[in-house]
Amino acid sequence: MHWLEQYWYRLSPPHLVLWPLSLLFAALAASRRLLYRCGLLAVTRLPAPVIVVGNINVGGTGKTPFVIWLAAQLRERGYRPGVVCRGYGGSARTPQGATSGSDPGVVGDEAVLLARRCACPVWVGTRRAAAAHALLAAHPECNVIVSDDGLQHYALARNIQIAVIDGERGFGNGMLLPAGPLREPLRRLAGLDALVVNGSLLFPREALPSRVPAFDMRLRDSMFYNLINPAQQAGPAHFAGQHVHAVTAIGNPQRFFEHLRALELSFTAHPFPDHHAFSATDFAFDDANAVLMTEKDAVKCERFGEGKFWALRVDAEVDPALGDLILRNLGQ
Repeated sequence: MHWLEQYWYRLSPPHLVLWPLSLLFAALAASRRLLYRCGLLAVTRLPAPVIVVGNINVGGTGKTPFVIWLAAQLRERGYRPGVVCRGYGGSARTPQGATSGSDPGVVGDEAVLLARRCACPVWVGTRRAAAAHALLAAHPECNVIVSDDGLQHYALARNIQIAVIDGERGFGNGMLLPAGPLREPLRRLAGLDALVVNGSLLFPREALPSRVPAFDMRLRDSMFYNLINPAQQAGPAHFAGQHVHAVTAIGNPQRFFEHLRALELSFTAHPFPDHHAFSATDFAFDDANAVLMTEKDAVKCERFGEGKFWALRVDAEVDPALGDLILRNLGQ
């Protein structure tokens, strides 16, 4: 974890030093929201309803597996979804489609993973409204748009807003950037349509606004699959007695490592910055019999992958009542 994040999740003197900057950040964020609300900054409305999935924290909360779950729910309920995202970690600046074979260095690792798992069109762009327009032009059959990580992208009008919350780390010290991990104050949650808590049953629900329905989410692991031969799968027992290294570049790498420990795996952990562009030199482990990673990491490692590289596929399990809520809101 980045050294600053370590301070975000425990109250200590550095927060007092950074607190004035947090006040400035809060003022700028509030001013920006007000400009959009007053119409002084343009808001784009699409011909299809928009579901925005995001968070108010910096770092990973589990949005990607939730978006995959949401796309599947929409398809099962008769909708034809399309997904737009920023394309973090990629070089693309203008809207373009992402496919299962796209270069993650161009469209970003999350976009490639979403294209593989969502079974619907996925487009990326720095301006999500422009990306959504391009998606609808290329795929006029789509009748609902899911915006991944677009909660603070006010230029795109939305019909439903959902925040995913890390049930293990919560909101840290509750302060805004840079003194804490929050992009927006906690009261922002009161204006959303639903909250999804990923993880711990011990998460203090009293910290959430009572008027906004909250739903539980769990990440269920499937088998590990081999990067060279994805049809080859293995369970945790396959790696017993081996020299195992675990590598990841996600927003909360400790979640992945703790998950591996829960599977009773023994390994050497190698956390990298979120969206890190992996190269073969990052895996120069002389004693490695196996290298484990997440699906999002795997899409960036396939071009130089070896037979000892394995990725863990996970699926989100979400309270089905959320699907019913989304369907009712879309009907309105």
